Amino acid sequence: MCSGRVDLEFILRAFSNGQDGVFIVGCRLNECNYVTHGNYHALNTALLGKRILEHIGLNPERLNIQFMSAGDGILFAEHMNAFDKKVKELGPLGVSEGIDRGALKSKMKDIERLIPYIKIAKREKLAGRLTRKEDYDGLFTKDEVEELFRDVPSYYIDPEKCQACMMCFRRCPAGAIVGGKNRIHVIDQDKCIKCGTCLEVCPPRFSAVTKLVGEPVPAPIPEEKRVIARKGKKE
Repeated sequence: MCSGRVDLEFILRAFSNGQDGVFIVGCRLNECNYVTHGNYHALNTALLGKRILEHIGLNPERLNIQFMSAGDGILFAEHMNAFDKKVKELGPLGVSEGIDRGALKSKMKDIERLIPYIKIAKREKLAGRLTRKEDYDGLFTKDEVEELFRDVPSYYIDPEKCQACMMCFRRCPAGAIVGGKNRIHVIDQDKCIKCGTCLEVCPPRFSAVTKLVGEPVPAPIPEEKRVIARKGKKE
């Protein structure tokens, strides 16, 4: 019902599945039927998506977004024909860019896993409203996106502070936290989507979760050392 529902994940998944181009069509800007004006969000998402494609090594022109009304059939056909011609000129995904299909799919999967982190890190810009086309190229810069991926955070649960309260265990959206009642929790870094939920929900009195940037994550403690011995109540 709204182009604002076109998530960054949908765009990257299409390319990951081998599509040569992605074309997004939304209502005309400032003519949205919803108070959310989701077409601005779609525009910002597409602009970010273009920079991500560029970061991977793909031609950003493989992603296109246009705005028109439901009655603009001729205009829609013109844009579609032009985009179809452009994609054919670019050729199969990754071929003209000199990227192996297997390596490209691996890169795309790695970035798809970081989508929650990307949307949190850039939520203010994604929620903005650009009124001039001249500002499109400057919304997300090449250096900004390179920094975004260079400074990807990791989260670590300090075994000395963890009290196995299970707050992070229950709230982790990716099921990346291993633990249970009376067991020190450990984050599975291969499953972690870098959303920071564990850091947000960890009770301040424990402060067991640490955000790490630019440094390795300490190795998890052995399984046999994760049990927390609780003191029994006195009779």
